[in-house]
Amino acid sequence: MNTDHLAIMIQESVKKYGDKTAMRYKEAGQWKSITYRELGERIRTVAKALLEEGIEEGDMIGIFSQNRPEWSIADFAILSIKATSVPIYATNTGKQTEYIVNDADIRLVFVGDKVQYEKVMSFKDGQKQLGKVVAFDRDIPLKGDDSACFDDFMNQGARSSKDDELDKRLSDVHTGDTATLIYTSGTTGDPKGAVLTHSNFFNQFYALDERFNVGTDDRSLCFLPLSHAYERTWSYYIFRCGAENNYISSPKEIVEYMPDVKPTCMVSVPRLYEKIYGTVYDRLEKAPENKKKVFKWAIAVGKDYEFKKKDNKPIGPVLKLKHAIADKLVLGNIRTVVGGRKNFFSAGGAPLSREIEEFFFAAGLLICQGYGLTETSPMISCNSPRAFKFGTVGKPIKGCEVKIGEDGEILARGGNIMKGYYNKPEETEASFVDGWFKTGDVGVIDEDGFLRITDRIKDLIITAQGKNVAPQHIETMVGKDHYIEQIATIGDKRKFMSALIVPSFPALEAYARDNNISYSSREELVKKPEIIEFYRQRISDLTQDLPNYEKIIRFSLIAEEFTQDGGELTPTMKIKRKVVAEKYRNIIDQMYRE
Repeated sequence: MNTDHLAIMIQESVKKYGDKTAMRYKEAGQWKSITYRELGERIRTVAKALLEEGIEEGDMIGIFSQNRPEWSIADFAILSIKATSVPIYATNTGKQTEYIVNDADIRLVFVGDKVQYEKVMSFKDGQKQLGKVVAFDRDIPLKGDDSACFDDFMNQGARSSKDDELDKRLSDVHTGDTATLIYTSGTTGDPKGAVLTHSNFFNQFYALDERFNVGTDDRSLCFLPLSHAYERTWSYYIFRCGAENNYISSPKEIVEYMPDVKPTCMVSVPRLYEKIYGTVYDRLEKAPENKKKVFKWAIAVGKDYEFKKKDNKPIGPVLKLKHAIADKLVLGNIRTVVGGRKNFFSAGGAPLSREIEEFFFAAGLLICQGYGLTETSPMISCNSPRAFKFGTVGKPIKGCEVKIGEDGEILARGGNIMKGYYNKPEETEASFVDGWFKTGDVGVIDEDGFLRITDRIKDLIITAQGKNVAPQHIETMVGKDHYIEQIATIGDKRKFMSALIVPSFPALEAYARDNNISYSSREELVKKPEIIEFYRQRISDLTQDLPNYEKIIRFSLIAEEFTQDGGELTPTMKIKRKVVAEKYRNIIDQMYRE
């Protein structure tokens, strides 16, 4: 038996950490906790219930739910009987869910709430292989004998006498066993199930061990979807280290929860940091001139202080005094917003602007930006507290080699790379070249070995003048604005760059009230000449340092958000550019006719 297996790992943590809190979650407004010992008991109980349902080794089991303790409990239980866990994004439509259930040949599925339960039940009758549907929520009206609530499922496991069978399966685990199928977001076509082994995840753990210090005193906020490899791998690592995982079912509640939980480390996507940064600077715009000066002075002092610390340069008594004052007046308040000091933040999934990295760094909050894909489980490279360079995604991790192909594409190989795409041999073959995985991203490795991403190969825009434009770079610069919620840049084979912009309506509506701009609907608001001019000026200021061929010449404000249900977003909130271009073709064409 190889101990590099997630089911063995959680057993060892249960034994080692016992009565220490493993999980916290809110129920009816109150925080509740689950110890490592209780976690181990619940995993074992659910594993026996799965055996009672006749689940065989290698069977595919779905988890279709928001983040909650039951998600992780079910996941570890699935792995404990040598079955394969197949997460499904909680926001997926019924059609998207049905595709995964069919493609993976799922035998049993755990669902979170009534919405997810109804989506599964809408197509279940046509599924021969799909047996029981187990609902985490207690108050869902269930239909038929093939549905059960999680509490009853647990009772079934508690009554089971299959302990010997469970122990037999646990004694025969191997690090090369398939742990999970994680479906790609389907930006350019149907989602593909990346086959990840237990060994893939342990490759990540050893890389994290080398770069970060996480222990029993640490607290993490589990708010990115567990159906994504990023939060999933990180949560596994939290349990491996005996730390505490705090579950948030809705990512929109993250800013509210941070001062409450006071996480010491966590993973996130850039949008969280952009939102905090944008809110701070929006308030600054409205502040008196003397407060603006104090704020800018404090940030400058914070940067000077933190960069001298990073570079091991002497910090004199004058700078120490300045920093103490800056910290009391400004920097400490920024840390309060995110729940106090952190060992580190992590950012991935999309580019984060250097300006925002340095803003948080000035406040004593290090964001370690990293890079990877579902297929790389997920990390390829990352910055760390001991080695970081802003504007990059760090150095390649231990056990993963990286090189730049002839066309600028980032290629990777190592223990973090998937086995392939489930039941898709042609797509698997096409994703490798001479044993190297083709990431689809363009990048460079600098003289110090740090990797910098420039764009997605498939996203690169080539203007009518033949200029190559990386849309993510522009979207990162503009998207950090407090008044912008979403942006999609346009320009392929066009004379100039344009953009579709979804305003942050809470901020925009407050601006309209403050400036006595009347309107009866969002559709009317975004057409107001003074609102359009307001955005024109902000976009101009944000992109002033770009070359002319990258500047947004025209834009249209959109009254409705891009959504997954509308087809414009993937489950990981990435924009489907072809869908957006088709859906808003008339608006886009109009921008180029005017």
